[in-house]
Amino acid sequence: MERICVYCGSNLGRRPSYLATAQALGQELAARHLTLVYGGGNVGLMGAIADATLAAGGEAIGVIPQALVDKEVAHRGLSDLRVVNSMHDRKALMAELSDAFIALPGGLGTLEELCEVATWTQLGFHQKAVGLLNVEGFYDGLLGFLEGAIAEQFIRPEHRRILISATQPGDLLDQLAQAKLPTVAKWIGRGEE
Repeated sequence: MERICVYCGSNLGRRPSYLATAQALGQELAARHLTLVYGGGNVGLMGAIADATLAAGGEAIGVIPQALVDKEVAHRGLSDLRVVNSMHDRKALMAELSDAFIALPGGLGTLEELCEVATWTQLGFHQKAVGLLNVEGFYDGLLGFLEGAIAEQFIRPEHRRILISATQPGDLLDQLAQAKLPTVAKWIGRGEE
């Protein structure tokens, strides 16, 4: 792993631990000489992780659509800021640049990005690990949903291993580096199994 894509909120959230964990992850990325790839903003947890990575001597690549640059939310102090045409272009380039993915707390955009790259791993479009930094149980509901979807046979048990969860940045990075992603020849069921 050389580059880690981090999805996270453009707000700081209610709990101080969200900000503290974003900063700790940024510091940990820099300490491990891992480049941060993220949405290119200077606000919320996005700005906090970029600032922490850069302050610790790391590199940060931001990918942001022109429409958000026009709203003055682009981080101008990054190692590399790439401006793209659309949100679709942003997600595709972030995925292309990255070796693994982490979701910090965030809203709908974070969830959408997380689910997309996890699905791409499930479908075999890429073999990249996906992690949740489950700060104070933020993702407990999502993890419960996945277990329910397995019980209801919408997700194969093997595919549950795609989404790695930890509460501390260092632990999650260790698990992502050692991830053994499932390869399932037949993942679509027709009800006859």
